[in-house]
Amino acid sequence: MFNLLEATPNTVIGNVIVASGAFIILIVLIRVFAWKQITGIFEQRAKKISDDIDSAEESKVEAAKLVAQRENELAGSKEEAANIIQTANDTAAQNRTKIVAQANEEVAIVKKRAKDEIAQERQEALNSVKGDVADISVKIAEKLIGQSLDPKAQSELIDSYLAKLGE
Repeated sequence: MFNLLEATPNTVIGNVIVASGAFIILIVLIRVFAWKQITGIFEQRAKKISDDIDSAEESKVEAAKLVAQRENELAGSKEEAANIIQTANDTAAQNRTKIVAQANEEVAIVKKRAKDEIAQERQEALNSVKGDVADISVKIAEKLIGQSLDPKAQSELIDSYLAKLGE
């Protein structure tokens, strides 16, 4: 086989020079025609990444603000709920006091009415008994005395007898 290094040393050096020249020409052509576009793409990419980072930081700050706002609203809601519960408890206590007062008042009225009815029924019973006792005592007196009494004497006798009963 044929070895390249053994061929001619001049051709190897010439090949290196041609390859180096082609590489330099390629770099110059890239620099002249494509370098601005390549660096523009890199700059756009760097700008997009920077904007994304800034946007993420702004979003983070905004999220932190929203979290703080929600916590404040939650604290306000808790306070409002506590106030509503306190108001409801106060109202319930007032209503309970009113209801108890009304019930006591109604009980007092019912007691007074019952006492009045009892007193009236007692008076009616006494009047009924008075009449019955009067009739019985007149009949007993007539039998004992053997004569009938006049109405005035009869009334005086009944009143004195009832007075003795009441004592």
